[in-house]
Amino acid sequence: MLEVNNIHAAYGRVKVLHGVSLSAKAGEILCLLGRNGAGKTTVMKAIMGLVPLSDGSITLAGEVLSDLPAHEVPKRHVGYVPQGRRLFPELSVAENIEIGLMTCKADASTRDWVLDIFPLLRERLDQQANTLSGGEQQMLATARALCLRPKLLLLDEPTEGLQPSMIEQIRQVVARMKAEGVAVILVEQRVDAVLSIADQVTFIENGRDLETLTADELRAHPEKLKLHLGV
Repeated sequence: MLEVNNIHAAYGRVKVLHGVSLSAKAGEILCLLGRNGAGKTTVMKAIMGLVPLSDGSITLAGEVLSDLPAHEVPKRHVGYVPQGRRLFPELSVAENIEIGLMTCKADASTRDWVLDIFPLLRERLDQQANTLSGGEQQMLATARALCLRPKLLLLDEPTEGLQPSMIEQIRQVVARMKAEGVAVILVEQRVDAVLSIADQVTFIENGRDLETLTADELRAHPEKLKLHLGV
């Protein structure tokens, strides 16, 4: 499904990625683990075309995403829930959802599907996005990404700052996307959450991929967490 091959990227003159390679398969969850500043978010932004590559390539189902301008990447059914949510704060819940629907020209059936996944948002459609709680804003950011009917879903720290009940709801949505055949890439600091849902785990350090393990392998070798994360 997704193939990230030896990508290099920089912010201006500061090089951040130094040859990262990874893959995400349909119906599987790949988690990126690493210390703060390791380059995990930059990998996500590179997939979305928000950070240009200086070398390497990114392909989705055989199409080269890294040749596309950033605004074309979501049209390939790539959903992105960035860290910090990045909602349109002064627009209503309904308007934020509508923007997601417009990206791939989705119809009312997709809107109903998304609101069935997040029934609380159906009660908040006329509410301004910046008046929602943190958990509700995370729901809305995820709902907007799901409006693309994604083949690939990227989630960057989706449970950050949320209470346990909201974390469980997000976890259930991720598991549902996996069951529906979506390839999911998840950046998450909570190791317990990662091990409960991940199929594969790739460790990122200093802009490089160090090692990819299955979740079962990581459970069998917890010393890998101390080695790569210092925990």
